[in-house]
Amino acid sequence: MSEQGTLPRRVVELLTAAGQTVAAAESLTAGLVCATLAEVPGSSVVLRGGLVVYATELKHELAGVSPALLEAEGAVHPEVAAQLAAGARERCRSDWGLGLTGVAGPAPQDGVAPGTVHVAACGPDGRHARTLKISGDRDAVRTGAVRGALVLLAEQLG
Repeated sequence: MSEQGTLPRRVVELLTAAGQTVAAAESLTAGLVCATLAEVPGSSVVLRGGLVVYATELKHELAGVSPALLEAEGAVHPEVAAQLAAGARERCRSDWGLGLTGVAGPAPQDGVAPGTVHVAACGPDGRHARTLKISGDRDAVRTGAVRGALVLLAEQLG
């Protein structure tokens, strides 16, 4: 099995063993995290759901990201990812929330370079965020963002 298939399976196994659930609020990945986890047999036990918040205003309206933060920093910021994760956790009533925001390209967004991605996990022990620089085309950036979020969650789960 490829590493791409192994990581989602490992996350589902870790969540299942812990008796915990996950949800995601996704911007640049537009539901790809949830779709990736859903490919794993048995994921229905741990995957609660997700929010696709591609439009900036939906980050606030659906995921609860501070409008002041969005106005001051824009949609691509580490704290936006953290608030997306917290919003997914709260709104989907899950143990863990994942938040992803970034620029898939090909052009910069609000002065942020393509390949800049922020991922966050929010769980019982608080928030954990990471900034990634991913090279390649839109597909590579989006796939790398999913991997980055799942790696972050797997690290928090042990």
